[in-house]
Amino acid sequence: MTISLVKIGGAFELTDHHGQHVSDRTYRGRHMMIFFGFTHCRKVCPETLGKMSEVLDRLGSRAEAFAPLYITVDPERDDPQRMRAFLEANFPRFTGLTGNKEQIDAVRSAYKVFAERTPDEEDPEGYAVPHSALVYITDRAGQYVTHFNDGAPIEKIVSRLNSVWADEAPKEDRSG
Repeated sequence: MTISLVKIGGAFELTDHHGQHVSDRTYRGRHMMIFFGFTHCRKVCPETLGKMSEVLDRLGSRAEAFAPLYITVDPERDDPQRMRAFLEANFPRFTGLTGNKEQIDAVRSAYKVFAERTPDEEDPEGYAVPHSALVYITDRAGQYVTHFNDGAPIEKIVSRLNSVWADEAPKEDRSG
């Protein structure tokens, strides 16, 4: 029997919530902590971003080794200004990333993220974008290391991220 491994992650080129062009290379030297969602999400996104903010708080100074990124699955609404307002008001540790439909589709495909626009009568603009709810962690070179689902306990995530940090921290960083 042949086992086929699925590659998760890869290169991307997007725009951050300050309007600056960024790519996966922008974050080299830090672990990317990537969550896909959209600013109009009423439950899963705010809960997951809140949980990951608490994880970063619990990591203390080790949190600096991680680049927390929130990549939109709704590029039609989530322009840099909307992403910035949403994140600065609610989750200031995160950098929002957006782009055109093709750029977002490419990064979603690289990370195997499901997202599909569906009608939603409760949304003022009439639609929502249900999506996968995973947080991806990369190494300092941008390669996939692990992921967590939105139900993972905070303690488990903190423990795993401490291990990821310790496995790759330069010798002078291991004491922090």
